[in-house]
Amino acid sequence: MAGFRELTRQRGLKVGTYLGEFATPGIGQMLKGGGCDFAFVDLEHSGFSFETLKSVLRNLHDADIASVVRPPSKAYHHIARCLDMGAQGLVPPMMASAEEAQRVINYMKYVPIGQRGVALGIAHDDYAPGSVTESLAGANAKTALVPLIETAEGVENVFEIAALENVDCLWIGHFDLSCSLGIPGEFTSRKFNAAITRVMEAGRRHKKPVGRLGASPAECAKLYAGGCDFMCYSGDIWLYQAALSSGVADIRARVAKAKKPKKKAGKN
Repeated sequence: MAGFRELTRQRGLKVGTYLGEFATPGIGQMLKGGGCDFAFVDLEHSGFSFETLKSVLRNLHDADIASVVRPPSKAYHHIARCLDMGAQGLVPPMMASAEEAQRVINYMKYVPIGQRGVALGIAHDDYAPGSVTESLAGANAKTALVPLIETAEGVENVFEIAALENVDCLWIGHFDLSCSLGIPGEFTSRKFNAAITRVMEAGRRHKKPVGRLGASPAECAKLYAGGCDFMCYSGDIWLYQAALSSGVADIRARVAKAKKPKKKAGKN
């Protein structure tokens, strides 16, 4: 299986989806059958507990689906616990500066890179025994940091954030970014697009891929053409609602059509 950090080293399109509602044991196989490369698992805006996260990650990884997790905050206990549960990558919210990003790196990485508290032989290293040195190095090698750029301050400092050695990818939080810019939901505005252009340029300059959520296949294709190569296609809630509403509307339309009285043939 290609872990999330491995995916950041690969060129080309990587497609996944958002998980914030459905934690069924079969979710990994469902995503695999749907052709996904990764899942974006959300703990900031969902009701998922850490116990739920642990189960979801095991299901994903057993199905060869890479994982990136948005923790509830940038606090150490949230960062370290998500990683201990097995998250391959983290998307900490509201990343505003290189100083914040470096602090998170220190939380995420074991010595000699960072200061993460050590717990070995648990979920994050697949309960495997091994030497301390090899286990620490292995965890550092597979753990990815993906700063979520969703504030005006984050956009202002994005070049410095992207320049950090242990930043693996950038992620655009488009809704919060539009709000931070004072233009909620105005995704076609010049101000919003200038911010997006700056993030994309930071990614290109420092050879870091960029990810973003797209609501439809057409939007995802457009975003990929604009330089995003991690495409999070919609999410469990919205995909289910869209499929359900389309099917229900189709049933009602067919039944209504069948109920219409047939026109009598005219006399010759």
